Amino acid sequence: QVQLVESGGGLVQAGGSLQLSCAASGSIFSINTMNWYRQAPRKQRELVARIDTDGSTYYLDSVKGRFTISRDNAKNTVYLQMNSLKPEDTAVYYCNADIKLFIGVRPSNYWGQGTQVTVSS
Repeated sequence: QVQLVESGGGLVQAGGSLQLSCAASGSIFSINTMNWYRQAPRKQRELVARIDTDGSTYYLDSVKGRFTISRDNAKNTVYLQMNSLKPEDTAVYYCNADIKLFIGVRPSNYWGQGTQVTVSS
């Protein structure tokens, strides 16, 4: 059984920084793409950042230059460094990953439980 556990959320003033972490645990053969999504009240969940196995990244336009996604494959962990935070970044942030449990099988998609990020003005 695989679990994704996020940490690092909290309350911060505008202009501040937070780092989110997401650790995958369980019987894991390999992890492909790792993502951070967010969902603000009354809004749809959106992809914030993505990192592939080769280190290539994607960012939502509104966070480019402020957020940085990284991963530690040895620890099965993905990070999201968030700088220059704005009130509009307030949301529940979710970790998401494509995880292969065994060699020769397709990866399955997993979600974390979410962590609240609140940015005050």
